[in-house]
Amino acid sequence: MKLIKTLLAATVVAGAIGGTAIAQDKVTIGVSVPAADHGWTGGVNYFAQQAIDRLSKTYPDVTFVFTSAPDAPKQIADIEDMVSTRNIDALVILPGDPDAMTSAIKQVKDAGKFVTVVDRQLSITGVEDLYVAGDNPGLGANSAAFFKQHMPDGGNIVILRGLPIPIDQQRFDGFMGGLEGSNIKVLDDEFANWNRDDGFKVMQDFLTRFPDIKGVWAQDDDIALGAIEAIKQAGRDKDMFIVGGAGMQQMLQRVADGDALVPVDVSYSPAMIATAIELTTSHMVGGIQVAGRYVLDSTLITKDNADQFLDASSPF
Repeated sequence: MKLIKTLLAATVVAGAIGGTAIAQDKVTIGVSVPAADHGWTGGVNYFAQQAIDRLSKTYPDVTFVFTSAPDAPKQIADIEDMVSTRNIDALVILPGDPDAMTSAIKQVKDAGKFVTVVDRQLSITGVEDLYVAGDNPGLGANSAAFFKQHMPDGGNIVILRGLPIPIDQQRFDGFMGGLEGSNIKVLDDEFANWNRDDGFKVMQDFLTRFPDIKGVWAQDDDIALGAIEAIKQAGRDKDMFIVGGAGMQQMLQRVADGDALVPVDVSYSPAMIATAIELTTSHMVGGIQVAGRYVLDSTLITKDNADQFLDASSPF
């Protein structure tokens, strides 16, 4: 909540010096997110609903239309309905498949609506008015910096990637660039679809093919949990360490407890959806100028600072 208040304060200043925006008395804001098919998207749904409930009480003249979709066709249908039958003034959207959805989101923008895109970049630049995301290149680079520190003499590692979309590529490129100059060798990388079961299967394959693995970069905590199960079942949990990402409470507790298998994590909170909804509402209701890009830091979480990120009330 402190981060959101800080961002809102910053936008007030930006509005004062960067131009004017027109406030509206009656506002309808659409919020579209992917279905909760894994822990991080479950957190997105939770924090979106939490923000909507809070803002609805603060701004009784704002109506929120919230939808959660299992795939791109359903999400496209949802936002088309928001424009045609609910007459939304603004859209906050975390696109499940940004490439498949870019055209539909552009149509919302072309219809004169304020568009905020969260997390996943569209295939065409300049469509959205506001972009809110975590630092994906930084997530990769910060992870790589830890690997170099933890493996000063080098060694073999494997990588479990997310989905073949831009933010995964940004994380991967940041990580590979961060390894330059080290003696760390990447044996292989495979997509695990930000899914625990797929993480288990991919890690099983790596363990079968590679007898000497010193480190695992999973770049996502759901994937990491599946990989951990595979590592433990193979009896190799003393041979390697794993670094995930996003700040899942279960993983953060391992870090805080000094678990050698999970020495660190990297933040990428699903609460960014709440930041996006807050900023969009402040623009529509208060006339505050928020157009631009808001990239939230991806911080290396260690045993020393894990208590700053642990939150017993968080579902993720």
